[in-house]
Amino acid sequence: MIAYTARRLGLSALVAFGVVVLTFVIARVVPGDPAAGWAGPRASQAERDRVRAELGLDDPLHTQIVNYVAGVLRGDWGISVRTHRPVLDDLSTLLPSTLQLVLAGLLIGLLVGIPAGLLAARWQGRLPDVVVRVGAVISGSMPVFWLALLIQMFFATRLGLLPVAGMYDQAVLAEHPLTRITGLSLVDALLTGNWAMAASVFDHLLLPALAVAAYPVAVIARLVRASVLDTLGETHVQMVRALGFRERSVLGRFALRLSWNPVLQTVALIFGSSLVNTFLVEAVFNYPGLGGYAAASATVLDVPAIVGVTLLVALLYIAANLIVDLLHAALDPRIRLR
Repeated sequence: MIAYTARRLGLSALVAFGVVVLTFVIARVVPGDPAAGWAGPRASQAERDRVRAELGLDDPLHTQIVNYVAGVLRGDWGISVRTHRPVLDDLSTLLPSTLQLVLAGLLIGLLVGIPAGLLAARWQGRLPDVVVRVGAVISGSMPVFWLALLIQMFFATRLGLLPVAGMYDQAVLAEHPLTRITGLSLVDALLTGNWAMAASVFDHLLLPALAVAAYPVAVIARLVRASVLDTLGETHVQMVRALGFRERSVLGRFALRLSWNPVLQTVALIFGSSLVNTFLVEAVFNYPGLGGYAAASATVLDVPAIVGVTLLVALLYIAANLIVDLLHAALDPRIRLR
């Protein structure tokens, strides 16, 4: 297990290095002058030249790459051209909000997708199976920003059931200040017993989380259905049925347990997709997170911020794959021999 973990860590580090170099090169060849964004629209050419020298933009490309990679290893991800703050400070402030939304969407995906897949497998070819499969196709293929708009218009605008934008009510924040512990506002509110703030955060989180959960629900439901149907044909499952076990026990205790490996293997892929979809959902619901930061940085060609966001997303995706691979290897010793 130690050797397998070491190999996976080395491969993950190599992938992360490739991502940062490729992203940095692409950002440098995009038309535009980051020095102009730093110096301001009314800056003279002399001031822009000075800024370019200070930011190291006059150095050869390979020198800039080496300096940037060395800075990343030291924890120096550069200074944002737009905010004039360290990029790593900006990302550490905004990341918890985005992760909270992604994790909420994944949780909903598991809570809805697994029972839906079991229901479809239990009633294969009948109405519940057709409803689940059609619903999975629709939720999985609909553009996430369009689904977010529909959810917002129906639940918030027309029915007025839930807030339309933001992370929490500012009036609630003024009366019940939020103490930052983990950075996840809902978790922090629950840990400190700030029930009013927890309720406000939950109300603001539910609609965007539903939009993010659409793709996970579709993938997990279809995957569980296919895995359970394959498992039901195994000899040991047929023997369990012959022994007189109820169908609920056959599905839950035997078929579903053997279907966890395919679901676990797909979690990292779903996490990466949900992380990207979250950026669009944040824009629709005006939810503060990495999405708005990345969009604002792109409009002014803020190269350090753009590369920083890309690197952070890549590292999160690599970390998710690494965790899933290690869990899979722990559950199935045969994986360690590959």
